[in-house]
Amino acid sequence: MTAFPSLYDALALIALGGLAGFINVLSAGGSMLTLPLLMFLGLPPQVANGTNRVSIVFQSLSAVGNFRRAGASQVGLSLRLAVPAVVGSLLGVWLALQVSDALFEAVLITVMAASALMMLLPQPQLETRPLTRERLTPLVYLAMFAIGVYGGFIQVGVGVLFIVVLYRLLKIDLTQVNVFKVFIILIYTLPALALFLYHDQVRWSYGLLLAVGSMSGAWLAVRVNMGPRGALWVRWLTLAMIGAIIVRLVIG
Repeated sequence: MTAFPSLYDALALIALGGLAGFINVLSAGGSMLTLPLLMFLGLPPQVANGTNRVSIVFQSLSAVGNFRRAGASQVGLSLRLAVPAVVGSLLGVWLALQVSDALFEAVLITVMAASALMMLLPQPQLETRPLTRERLTPLVYLAMFAIGVYGGFIQVGVGVLFIVVLYRLLKIDLTQVNVFKVFIILIYTLPALALFLYHDQVRWSYGLLLAVGSMSGAWLAVRVNMGPRGALWVRWLTLAMIGAIIVRLVIG
């Protein structure tokens, strides 16, 4: 593996990063594309896991800034939800750094298959209402801690968990779910990235190229109000990519 990607690899990082940023902000699953891509380009699994966090930070910054300019901001409640997620993410990163590359790849395949199944499940139609401080129960904080552990460990498909907790448990509408999601992910990813950096598990040249694309995708996602056909297109494209990636990982 070279210190800097080739021109073709750089273009692939920017292009797939853009798609991943777009998908991540509007729904979930972008890291199911970027993490395996980094591995395919020669990064060891743990280094790919750390490097992927660079693009997550930058796309989250882009999305949070654009949501704020659009008047969609819930800083106080988001920070309350982020605190247990940060604690969980530190534990998750520590766990990720303990496992072998082979075990990490096995976990990645399992997680991607499970995430694909969850994306195929029908989304229930719930009567939603705005989130208030009084509704933040210990169960909600525990769920945020668990999501943080998962996000710190692997990140792939973490948006699906936010949809389960914030939409299905707290009954927040999906627009607000995305606002909370990107803010919380930004907050807990910063210390996670710092830990990966400390253990020399980040390659900046790859991560920053991925970030260029993911920031553009996140910027576009905040502005695009996807109709039913667009949402269906993203879902099936992501599922097709998941299938191809799982096959590639299995056959080595």
